[in-house]
Amino acid sequence: MAEMVLAKKDIDPKVSDLAERIKAAQAPEISTMRGWLAGWGENPSPAMGGHSGHGGGGGMMDQADMDALRAANGAEATKLFLSGMVEHHQGAVAMAKTELADGENPDAKKLAQAVMDTQTAEIEEMKKLGAS
Repeated sequence: MAEMVLAKKDIDPKVSDLAERIKAAQAPEISTMRGWLAGWGENPSPAMGGHSGHGGGGGMMDQADMDALRAANGAEATKLFLSGMVEHHQGAVAMAKTELADGENPDAKKLAQAVMDTQTAEIEEMKKLGAS
């Protein structure tokens, strides 16, 4: 989602700045989780890191939502990005809470806390920028 909105020229600079920060924060998180999965003999889901091949749910935009964002411009693209990213972050926060409550791996719990802290703050920022 962040890459899509960053490819557009008519996006509010505050939203573009947020998208850059989200992209920069999530890249190392995804890399870390992929490394853990590989070390545990598991394969990451197709949605992890690329968001393709998923059917929505758990904070993931479905293909129709992704297509709408891809086709939108200006204020409509901004609205779709912000609302989709709020939902995405809410899903991540819910998963992080589950990990903190039930997880056993201290490194995973540390990452979960960081995700929860960062993405909760970003949700508030997105709401101030106009997310519904």
